[in-house]
Amino acid sequence: MSGVETREDEEQSVKLAEILELLLAAGYFRARIKGLGPFDKVVGGMTWCITTCNFDIDVDLLFQENSTIGQKIALTEKIVSVLPKMKCPHRLEPHQIQGLDFIHIFPVIQWLVKRAIETREEMGDYVRAYSVSQFQKTHSFPEDEDFLQRKEKAVKAVLDEVYKPQRKYKRQVEAGELLDEESRPHVQYFMNASLCMMMSCHISSQMRIKTLMTSMAAMATEEGRLTASTVGQIVGLQSEEIKQIASEYAEKQSELSTEDRPERYGPVQQHRRMVTSLNKQIQQKTNLLEKLRALVGMNENLKHQEQEFRTHCRVSLHTFPNTNREIAVLQRKIDEVPSRAELTQYQKRFIELYGQVSATHKETKQFFTLYNTLDDKKVYLEKEVNLLNSIHDNFQQAMASSGAKEQFLRQMEQIVEGIKQSRIKMEKKKQENKMRRDQLNDEYLELLDKQRLYFKTVKDFKEECRKNEMLLSKLRTKGAS
Repeated sequence: MSGVETREDEEQSVKLAEILELLLAAGYFRARIKGLGPFDKVVGGMTWCITTCNFDIDVDLLFQENSTIGQKIALTEKIVSVLPKMKCPHRLEPHQIQGLDFIHIFPVIQWLVKRAIETREEMGDYVRAYSVSQFQKTHSFPEDEDFLQRKEKAVKAVLDEVYKPQRKYKRQVEAGELLDEESRPHVQYFMNASLCMMMSCHISSQMRIKTLMTSMAAMATEEGRLTASTVGQIVGLQSEEIKQIASEYAEKQSELSTEDRPERYGPVQQHRRMVTSLNKQIQQKTNLLEKLRALVGMNENLKHQEQEFRTHCRVSLHTFPNTNREIAVLQRKIDEVPSRAELTQYQKRFIELYGQVSATHKETKQFFTLYNTLDDKKVYLEKEVNLLNSIHDNFQQAMASSGAKEQFLRQMEQIVEGIKQSRIKMEKKKQENKMRRDQLNDEYLELLDKQRLYFKTVKDFKEECRKNEMLLSKLRTKGAS
C-alpha cells in the first residue's frame, strides 16, 4: 500500500513539473515565483489562459494568495463553470483543483495552453495593427514629420496653382466714367432719409404730441356722430346685411382718410404706429427682464443647492471610511459563514477523508495482526530452538546411564504433552475466532438487508409523495375552476 502511494506522489510531482513547464512556455512567468504554492500557480495559470482566450471570468488575475478553503472552492467553481463554455473536452471538478489532483488537472492545462497559443496567433496581427495605430496617434518618427511638412507645402502649392484668381469679366472700353451720385447705391439714400426722419421725430416729439392730441379729440367727436347716425339707420337690417354695410363703411372710411385728409391723418397714423411699436418693444423688454429675473433667481437657487451638495459631499467623505470598514468587516463575517456549495464540498472532502482514514485504519489493523502473528511465530521458533539446543546438549549425558536416559525420556514426554496442550489451546482460540467471524458476517448481511429495505422504503415514500403532490395540484386546479 505504501509503495502505491509513493508511486502516486511521484507521478503527481512529475505532472506538477510538466504543468509549470507548459505555463512557462505559454508565457505565464508568474509560475517561476518560488514563494507561491502549487495551488496559486496552477489556478493563476488557468485563469490567465482563460482570459487570454477572450472568455470572461469573474476572477481577479492577481487574486489573494494563501486563501481559505472557502475562497479556494469559490475560485475553483468559477473556473470550472467557464470550461464547458470553452468546449473543453476534459471534465474537471472543483475539489480536484482544490485537492491538487495534478493527474486530472494536466490534460485541462495542456488543452488551455494550446487554445491560448492559437488565440494569440489569431489575434496577433489585429493587436499589432491596433498598437501601431495607437502609437501613431501620439508619436511619430522624424521621417514622418518631414514627409508631412513636405506634403503640406506640396498641397498648398497645388491648391494655389489650381485655385489662383482668374478674370471672368472685363470693363468695356466704350463705357464712360460714371458720376459719383449715379454709382452710389440707392440703399444709402434710403438709410439717410430714415435717419433724418427719426432725428426730426425725436426733436419735435413734444410739439407733435400736443397737436395730435387736439386733432384726435376733434376726430373722435366727428366719428362718434357718424357712428351714432349710421347705427340708427341699420338697426332693423339682418346680420348679413349688417356685415356687408359695415365692410362697405370701413372701405369708404379708409378711402376718405387716404384721399380727402392726408395732411390731417397721416402724422396721426404714423404717431400711432410709432407708439404701438414702442409699446411692443417695452413689452418685449419687460418680458425679457422678467425672464432674466427668473433666470437670476434660478441661478441663485442653483448656487445655494450646489453649496448644500458640496457640504453634504464633505460630510459623506468623512463618513465613507467608517462605512467601508463596516462593510469590510461584514464581508469577512459573511465569507466566514460557509455557503451551501461550500458545505457540499466540505461534505465531499470529509467523505473522502473518512474513506482514506478507514482504509488507513484497516491497513493498520492488518499490520498489527501480522505483527502479532509474526511475533508469536518468533516466540514459538525461539522456544523450539532453545528446546532443540537443550536436547542436543543433554543427549550425550542422558545416554550415559539408564537412569538418566529414563529421566530424559520422561522430560521429553512432558515437553511433547505441553506442546500438544498449547496446540489444543490455539485450535480452540482459532475456532472461537472463526465462530465470532461467522456471527459478525451474519450480522453484516442482516444490516445490508435492512439497508436495502431502507433505500427501497425511501424510494417508495418519494414516489408516494410525488403522487400526493400531483393529486393535490389537480384538486387545486379543479377547485379554482
